[in-house]
Amino acid sequence: MPPKPVTAALLVIGDEILSGRTKDKNIGFAADFLTERGIDLREVRVVPDVIDEIVAALNTLRHRYSYVFTTGGIGPTHDDVTADAIGVAFGVPVAEDPRAIELLLQRIKREDLNAARRRMARVPAGAELVENSVSTAPGFRIGNVIVMAGVPVIMQAMLTAVAPSLETGPRTLAVSIAAGNIPEGAYAAALGTIAEHNPALSIGSYPSVVDGKFNNEIVVRGKDAEGVAAAVAAIEEVIAELRATGRDKYTIT
Repeated sequence: MPPKPVTAALLVIGDEILSGRTKDKNIGFAADFLTERGIDLREVRVVPDVIDEIVAALNTLRHRYSYVFTTGGIGPTHDDVTADAIGVAFGVPVAEDPRAIELLLQRIKREDLNAARRRMARVPAGAELVENSVSTAPGFRIGNVIVMAGVPVIMQAMLTAVAPSLETGPRTLAVSIAAGNIPEGAYAAALGTIAEHNPALSIGSYPSVVDGKFNNEIVVRGKDAEGVAAAVAAIEEVIAELRATGRDKYTIT
C-alpha cells in the first residue's frame, strides 16, 4: 500500500491582497517549497482581515489537510488580527509570550517596546514559536497550523525554519512535454483517454502566447516514476503522430 500523502493548505490573510494593492508572492514560493519536500499543496484561500472569516476558513482547512500555513496579519497594527482568530478557532486565550518579548528585545530597545510592538508577542496559549531570522518577531505553531508573516522574505525564513519539523511524503515528479503550436483541440481527446487510464496522475495542458504565437505544454505529475514515464511516452507518441500528419499548426477557418 502506498504511503498516505502529506497535504497542506495555504491561507493568505489580508485586505491588501484582495484589493490588489499588494501582489502576493508567497503562494508560488510555498508551492515550490512544499512540493520539493513531498508535501502536496492542495488548496489556497485568501480572506480579509476579519476574525470570523479567518476562523471559518481555518476550521475547514485544518480538519481537511495535514498542515495549514497562514501568511499575514501578525504585525503591530490594529488590523493584524490573525493571532486572535487562531485563538478563537482553537478555543484558547491569546496573551503576550515572554519568549517572544525577549526575541523582540534583540532588535528593539526596551524603552521603545510600546504597546503596538508588543502586539507582535501575542500568541495563543500552548503555541510553539516559529523562528524569524530576519526581524526576530516570531511566528507560531499550534496543532497543525503554522502562522507566518506576510512579508515574503520573512515568510520564507519562517517556512525554512519550520521545515525540519514537518512530516513529509514521497515527492511529486513533474515532466513537461512541449506540444509547440499543435492546437489543444487536436490532442484533447487522446489526452483525456490517457488521463482516464492513469487516475493516479495529474495530466494538464497549458497554453501560452510566446512572441505572438500560441505555444502549448503538457505536464504529467505523479509520485510513481514508472507510471509517469509510461504516460509521458504515450503523450509523446500522440504529439509525434500529429506532427507527422501535419496537424501541428493552428489554422483559422
